[in-house]
Amino acid sequence: MTTKKRIQIYPLNRVEGDLEIFLEVEDNIVRDAWSAGTMYRGIENIMVGRGPLDGLVITPRICGICTNSHLSAAAKALDMVFNASVPDNAKRVRNIATIVEQLQNDMRQSFLLFMPDFTNKKYKDHDLYEEAVKRYEPLKGKTAIQTITETKRLLEIIAMLGGQWPHSSFIVPGGVLSIASKSEIMQCRLLLGSFRTWYETYVLGCSMDTFNEIKTKGDLYSWLDESESHQKSEIGFFLRITGAYRMEKLGCGHDTFISFGSLDMPEDTDLSPVKKGVLFFPAGFSKKLTISEFSQEDIVEDISSSWFDSSEKESHPFNGLTNPYATGGEKHKYTWAKAPRYNGHPAETGPLAEMLISSNPLFTDLVKKDGPNLVNRQLARIARPATLMPLIDTWLNELAISNDNFYKSYRKAEQGEGFGLIQAPRGALGHWVKIKDGKINKYQIITPSTWNASPRDSKGVRGPWEEALIGTRLQDTDNPVEVDHIVRSFDPCLVCTVHTIDGRKRTII
Repeated sequence: MTTKKRIQIYPLNRVEGDLEIFLEVEDNIVRDAWSAGTMYRGIENIMVGRGPLDGLVITPRICGICTNSHLSAAAKALDMVFNASVPDNAKRVRNIATIVEQLQNDMRQSFLLFMPDFTNKKYKDHDLYEEAVKRYEPLKGKTAIQTITETKRLLEIIAMLGGQWPHSSFIVPGGVLSIASKSEIMQCRLLLGSFRTWYETYVLGCSMDTFNEIKTKGDLYSWLDESESHQKSEIGFFLRITGAYRMEKLGCGHDTFISFGSLDMPEDTDLSPVKKGVLFFPAGFSKKLTISEFSQEDIVEDISSSWFDSSEKESHPFNGLTNPYATGGEKHKYTWAKAPRYNGHPAETGPLAEMLISSNPLFTDLVKKDGPNLVNRQLARIARPATLMPLIDTWLNELAISNDNFYKSYRKAEQGEGFGLIQAPRGALGHWVKIKDGKINKYQIITPSTWNASPRDSKGVRGPWEEALIGTRLQDTDNPVEVDHIVRSFDPCLVCTVHTIDGRKRTII
């Protein structure tokens, strides 16, 4: 006998912000899913009418996790508006701060938000359960405590280069305002070295150079079997426990990915970009592992399922509006999140997107063999620091010996428009700004979780993690931990919003 059930998960805890998930389940299999962001983000409207530089103070306060990322995107947008040129040393400092923020988020999300799901009582009879509790029990687990300690210390690098973290304001059009001394650069190198030692010893169980030599899925599991240190490392435990629970088929989604590209290349540096271009990590769009060039002109935001009002159902960010409108009675509108689309497609963003668009051989092979599942998505996040730390090391060394400036003056424009696109810790982040009569006339922001948490568009196409939930078998509909694993593998963040509460029980299905 076929049984149907409707499930409402609210709130989905251990995410940045509030998130509500609705499921339609038949015979314990998810047949349909809706992701509802329950908070309204009004930052764009707060910006209108202010001076152009106000965004450098206000937008870093959008989020306390990726605060520097918003500052960088805002500054890059104004670089374009004012046609400001950025010196090499300023690029190095901007890049280092971006990477440090990515490193702390990758580790905190992995070991404080994602891995604790393996301490769920569903797994209490499994051989690896006790080990998971020892590692990841919130505020008690060994790895949880180490992660808090190590990432807190690492963030001192941004404080030294930029004066403070979070909510820094040292990045400005034309460069940066804070100039680190030789002793501060040396201290940054010591902090990075300490973090690297912890990461190689406990997270990888080997050197970064050794791990970066892994090119295929076969290589990865051969590496896992090579030594006890590999198996007992955090990445080794992750591979063992997800393999034991057969998670390689969970959370595959649309198989479409977007990356805005990351890290502006200094003109004089010992590093070479992954692919030719002005960014170290390239921008691009990937569909079923076919990569195409990226153009921001092909981005639109669809509000068909969102609580916003506009005569146009979809608009490019330069033309989009953020007019809140919610009656609570329209079932086809169910979230405060808009639906970004690239050339008509929903697109996942984050570390896995960066790996695929950079043609990383390991992750290209993993996705080719198993699809863009939650294992590969989370593995990309745990492994990403191994590709990032060598970049900081080089740029810190170059800062110590370079005589280049950190800032170049520019002429302010009373009119203009610009966009700042970067890869924040969770993926593609964009700020679009229009200046008129010396003031901000329009400001639009698309965050990484706006891409990943997007609702249905005008064609009824689900967003990335809505689609990733389809077909999931739930062993216990009263404890749907499989849903937690899938959604949290996207590293959801919905804090850049204003809270709205409706005490009435509602349904959208």
